[in-house]
Amino acid sequence: MMNQDDPKSHPMLELREKLQPEVTELIKQQRLNRLCEGACFRKISARRRQDKFWYCRLSPNHKVLHYGDIEELSQGQIPHDSLQEKVTVADIKAVVTGKDCPHMREKGALKQNKEQLELAFSILHNSDEYLNFIAPDKHEYCIWTDGLNALLGKEMSSELTKSDMDTLVTMELKLRLLDLENIQIPEVPPPVPKEPSTYNFVYDFTQQQI
Repeated sequence: MMNQDDPKSHPMLELREKLQPEVTELIKQQRLNRLCEGACFRKISARRRQDKFWYCRLSPNHKVLHYGDIEELSQGQIPHDSLQEKVTVADIKAVVTGKDCPHMREKGALKQNKEQLELAFSILHNSDEYLNFIAPDKHEYCIWTDGLNALLGKEMSSELTKSDMDTLVTMELKLRLLDLENIQIPEVPPPVPKEPSTYNFVYDFTQQQI
């Protein structure tokens, strides 16, 4: 049996490479589905912390981001029609993170908060307008930055995506190798057999039937 614990063998590396585009598309769809479900974000003021919240979610057709203020922290989905503001995905120019976000460049205590810096991201849309986020945790930060980059046709480069990719590819490899138990897999493909000396066994369709 092929050694499943040897990820560096040539057949394993080749199979992993073939699986990666399929798994990448699966992760992309998961991220976009999460954006369609939406999430609640806390509003942070540079002057003082306030318990105010806003909600953002992607439309099912992936063309519009709907967002708006809400009264309290929500654990469920907020309907699109109750979110008064929107940004068209076609108008999004870039996604920036960390210290490149405009709300992280402001003076005050917010600038000094490392935890918030690692959870901050912004959407640049139209010419010079920003929609600023601070994710509730690192997992949600990865989901949203991955999803937004996927919408723009860019690479999903978060640590969560790398972890999901490794886990899903490994699982798929093991599933496919279950059918190969007790079958020896060669490191190189077998040689192509020689051509037959005659092709008389091939039916000639040009001959008329008698």
